[in-house]
Amino acid sequence: MKLGVSACLIGTKCRYDGVGATDKFIVDVLQKYFETSSYCPETIIWGSPREAIRQTLDENGQLKIVTSTKNPKDVTTELENISTECANRIENDDLCGFILKSASPTCGMERVKVYKPFNAPSVKNGVGVFAKKIKEKYPYLPVEEEGRLIDPWLRENFLMQIFAYQHLFEFLKSNPTLNDLVIFHTSYKYLIYSKSQKAYTTLGRIVANKDKKQLNEILAEYKEEFLKAISLKGSVNKTYNVLLHIFGYFKKLITKEEKEEILQALAEYKEKIIPLIAVMKLINLYVKRFDVQYLKIQKFLNPYPSELALRSDIKAYK
Repeated sequence: MKLGVSACLIGTKCRYDGVGATDKFIVDVLQKYFETSSYCPETIIWGSPREAIRQTLDENGQLKIVTSTKNPKDVTTELENISTECANRIENDDLCGFILKSASPTCGMERVKVYKPFNAPSVKNGVGVFAKKIKEKYPYLPVEEEGRLIDPWLRENFLMQIFAYQHLFEFLKSNPTLNDLVIFHTSYKYLIYSKSQKAYTTLGRIVANKDKKQLNEILAEYKEEFLKAISLKGSVNKTYNVLLHIFGYFKKLITKEEKEEILQALAEYKEKIIPLIAVMKLINLYVKRFDVQYLKIQKFLNPYPSELALRSDIKAYK
């Protein structure tokens, strides 16, 4: 699996000041599971070190990219063009996600500083030029900033989305039949449920194919709706409801004391007393004990390598 990253985040000395901005989560954790493909539009044009650039509104309210020097130079066209080239490269690199450098006038996803004319106070409402190109060209590609990934909830959702995104494209490349699509869809039932029951219903209608559409049309529709669904964020309440559904598969097979133990664990998760991983371990124990085949295939229970331990933080869902 290949993950796009702003080059400075993996230690490349490509920033304007000639240094990197190594992110430990990317370097120490993610690079064990992903091949990283680095991007830095600014370095391609100007090298490193170089003059810093900033987003600025001119007297007419138009956004410009200029050098932050005594006599600013307008570099808007240059940066727009190279950002378009780099965005086009993403398709060839076959990426499953992208992590951008926060606050950068090129790579920031949000809250990029925009300077105003006449010494007016700057505002943090800009979007990086390259980040904007990525979102325009690949609206469903999983994209996050390294700063936002400090939040356990956002990190959990981002990684879940990446693995589902990759799985979908691998599936579509396998020349699937309609029956293959049914199996794929079934395996994502509870993961999609944890994001939106409405989305799962929409996907189910596509798979049911009451209008007898051609397979290629069905797959195209399913791809669009699936990518929309996995881009949604989960929540504690939605996850709790899914866990209750799963509990229903074996609640008649266990003792009263075991039921109480599971229900107490679910309640403690809902109250954010214990992390999701504690509940998942308990659920998976009973799934294996009773060999519940339907649950064994559910991506919700094992959406990514367990070694990532993303569900071990109590704050993993808001």
